[in-house]
Amino acid sequence: MIGIMCAMVEELEPILEYMHIKEKKEHANNTYYIAEFNGKNIVLAYSKIGKVNASITATVMIEKFGVDVLLFSGVAGGIDEDLKIGDLITATHVCQHDVDLTVFGYKHGFIPESEIYFDCNANLINLAKKVADEMGIKLKTGIIASGDQFIHSKEKKEWIKEVFGASAIEMEGGAVGCVCWNEQVPFFMLRAISDTAEEGAGVDFDEFLEESSKVSAKFLVNMLKEIK
Repeated sequence: MIGIMCAMVEELEPILEYMHIKEKKEHANNTYYIAEFNGKNIVLAYSKIGKVNASITATVMIEKFGVDVLLFSGVAGGIDEDLKIGDLITATHVCQHDVDLTVFGYKHGFIPESEIYFDCNANLINLAKKVADEMGIKLKTGIIASGDQFIHSKEKKEWIKEVFGASAIEMEGGAVGCVCWNEQVPFFMLRAISDTAEEGAGVDFDEFLEESSKVSAKFLVNMLKEIK
C-alpha cells in the first residue's frame, strides 16, 4: 500500500483529482481516502498543519492502513537563492529546526535516542530525478527543515541554513521522517516553493499556494506511474 500525505486540503485536492476514490474512512479525527491509481492501492490524507498532526497521520497510515512506502507532497518556503516560487525540491534528508536541547550539550535538532537528520529513500529520489528529466523540468535536491513556525524572517531563514544546511523550510517533514525512521518505512518528500520565507512570505504563500500545490501534485502523480 502506498501512502500519500499532504499538510493541507489545498495540497491534497489536486492529487485526488487523478485518483479513483473507492472509500473514505474516518479515524483519529481525520479522513483517509482509499483509492486506486494505475493499478496501485493508495491511501491519501491531509494531516492538518504542524509536526504533531503530521506525526499522527503518518503513524495511522502505517499502523492502521498498512502503508509500506510514504510519499509527502506539498509546498515549502525557499531558502536557497536559486529556488524560485513554483520550483520543485525533493528532500535528501529532513530535520526539525525548532528542537533545542543545547543547554544539555546537544546539537540543535537532536533528541536523545533519535537523530538530527532522517534520510529520505534513495531509490525514490533517483526515480524523481528520472521523472524530472522525462518532464524536462528542474528538480533540486537538498535538506528540508521543519518546525512549528511559519518562517517569514530573513534572519531566521539564514540561521536555519547555517545550522542545518537546509535548502527549504516547512512545518511537517521532519516529524514524518522521524515516524518513518522509527517504523522503518521508506519515505519521500516533494515540495513546490510557495514563498521565500522572508518578510511578506505570508502574502506570497496565500497567492501561490494553489498553483504550487498543482505543480507538486502533477509531478507526484507522474512518479506514481513509475513506482513498481
